[in-house]
Amino acid sequence: MPVGNHPPHGETAQGGPLKRELGERHIRLMALGACIGVGLFLGSAKAIEMAGPAIMLSYIIGGLAILVIMRALGEMAVHNPVAGSFSRYAQDYLGPLAGFLTGWNYWFLWLVTCVAEITAVAVYMGIWFPDVPRWIWALAALVSMGSINLIAVKAFGEFEFWFALIKIVTIIAMVIGGVGIIAFGFGNDGVALGISNLWAHGGFMPNGVTGVLMSLQMVMFAYLGVEMIGLTAGEAKNPQKTIPNAIGSVFWRILLFYVGALFVILSIYPWNEIGTQGSPFVMTFERLGIKTAAGIINFVVITAALSSCNGGIFSTGRMLYSLAQNGQAPAGFARTSSNGVPRRALLLSIFALLLGVLLNYLVPEKVFVWVTSIATFGAIWTWVMILLAQLKFRKGLSASERAGLKYKMWLFPVSSYLALAFLVLVVGLMAYFPDTRVALYVGPAFLVLLTVLFYVFKLQPSDASQGAVRSAS
Repeated sequence: MPVGNHPPHGETAQGGPLKRELGERHIRLMALGACIGVGLFLGSAKAIEMAGPAIMLSYIIGGLAILVIMRALGEMAVHNPVAGSFSRYAQDYLGPLAGFLTGWNYWFLWLVTCVAEITAVAVYMGIWFPDVPRWIWALAALVSMGSINLIAVKAFGEFEFWFALIKIVTIIAMVIGGVGIIAFGFGNDGVALGISNLWAHGGFMPNGVTGVLMSLQMVMFAYLGVEMIGLTAGEAKNPQKTIPNAIGSVFWRILLFYVGALFVILSIYPWNEIGTQGSPFVMTFERLGIKTAAGIINFVVITAALSSCNGGIFSTGRMLYSLAQNGQAPAGFARTSSNGVPRRALLLSIFALLLGVLLNYLVPEKVFVWVTSIATFGAIWTWVMILLAQLKFRKGLSASERAGLKYKMWLFPVSSYLALAFLVLVVGLMAYFPDTRVALYVGPAFLVLLTVLFYVFKLQPSDASQGAVRSAS
């Protein structure tokens, strides 16, 4: 349903270009910031409870799978840097229905995630201001992050850069301080603690291989958001350089920040006591004599939640813009403002989030868990689509085109198939455990609903949009 023949004042016509204003430092920090969510700062306690110190293995295995998925996405994004990224690639290489399902699924996934993050901001601001109603903080978070996204993509990139930097500096400080406790006895009367806690309480793998497998599903959802790098391809100043650099650094930084932080925490505290006395980050800083540790970590958790919300609003807006360009969402959402921002697409996402904030307070907790499970399922769907699209993309290239690819998947196609097998294993684990089984009822049901809408409203992409994409390739 197109919106008139003339764009409103300050907007460009349908399909107006996004502006390439995201520099390398923005995309590098976004790639990392997307991986470091609220969960790490609150202790990853549930995952540690399942696997014990072997949780570090889970993060390494999951990190390797994510590295393959990101490499697959990078190969396509460098070859054809477009807004909408994996939704567009799913459409081009797997068909219009796959593109439609991937795009709307990802839009909804981030909508749900943003509601959770806005709620987290409200909860943690409540620690400092217990007398202020939580909905005020939730609304303030949404309005501020929405406004940043509506100004210009450069404003979004700048805020995301500083948000990510706060998280990174905190983790580095915690790791350095923790190494001081382990090796030199800081905060422990000069007595070095050593790393015996890694095996002293039932061994390194106290719950066996089963415990490691059980934790994999939780670990993988800690990585949700890293694929956001692909969505920046349409607005990166030099995608051929910035995207490979950002993707290349992700795995090593995951090792440093996730595995490094967990190594320190699990060395200092017995794994079976973690989570019983609050955040391990707070406990570590307090042990180093920093009295305001709780306040510092509260501030960092709030910025982590705001960062995730900021990135989520960016993602939903770009995905909706791309769907509109393909004729799979109302055409008005493909309009951009004079500074290259898909304002209408962003406003719809912000309005949907307002309803989400309201629902979060009105709807019983159990219903909200059901909705969140769609996001859980949606993450795996997105990663599977990236890998399948990349396999099909490679198949369609001639030998000379394959040789000329500027950014290639390692060990293709073995790596792609191994990553797919790993994601199937995670889905199997979700089916095995009652708490996560609901995702496998709700997620596919949501996809069936989207499929019905696709055929009822005949949402095949227009020939013009498909032609434009092919010529871009």
